[in-house]
Amino acid sequence: MHTIIVVPPDARGTEDHSRLASGEKLAFGRSAAGGGLTIAHEGVSRAAGVITAHGAFWTLSNLSAHQTYVVENPEGAGEHIKVVPGRVDAPVPFEFSRVVLPAAGDLLAFDVWAPHQEILDTSGWSGGGALTGTTTAPAFSLDHTKRYFAVLVALCEPRLRGVPHAPPPTAEALVERLRATWPTVTRATVQWNINYLAVKLRLKPDPDTTAVPAARLNGKKELLVSLALRFDLVREDDLVVLAAAPSRVTS
Repeated sequence: MHTIIVVPPDARGTEDHSRLASGEKLAFGRSAAGGGLTIAHEGVSRAAGVITAHGAFWTLSNLSAHQTYVVENPEGAGEHIKVVPGRVDAPVPFEFSRVVLPAAGDLLAFDVWAPHQEILDTSGWSGGGALTGTTTAPAFSLDHTKRYFAVLVALCEPRLRGVPHAPPPTAEALVERLRATWPTVTRATVQWNINYLAVKLRLKPDPDTTAVPAARLNGKKELLVSLALRFDLVREDDLVVLAAAPSRVTS
């Protein structure tokens, strides 16, 4: 099973993604061969680097002789790591990352997803630190601190508030609902997170390749809401993630 997904900068849909199983490698560069990721820019080395999947995380090798690469955490408020020229197998801990390559005055980027990271369930631990039950492997691993979870909660909100057959909110409605806690949210970032959730929750790809993008997105939202509510991945208590912290009143 694939564990790492590489999203090229010009991806038009999930069919353009590269999926890597643990131990598999993906080369990238100006003339990447053998199914690698080609970045057609004269400022990118012909063999720029290699991504290697390792279970729930991945490593980056920088094959450039002079350029430092930066791997950003888009949700990390500036959190990033640097991979210096010649560095081999630098581990990347982020669930989703943006690899930024300096290229003759431009900054080029592509995304790497690690959707199968697991969150430790500590419910079986006693106060003294000893296990009181067997460890349970979660069927779906969701980090409630990530923006994708807020998007999922916003998708489910109408039904959580007692309208069982409500259609999922539109992208525009999601943007407005999320703006209080995510001021920079846009339609594009909402769609990005919906696509990421579809991968993370292992939805089957839409078999209708002739459907227009809006229809595919609506179908994906409906499947996400149905799955999340059926298996209690989102509950009414989770609506708190959509509430902005109260502002302080100063005198």
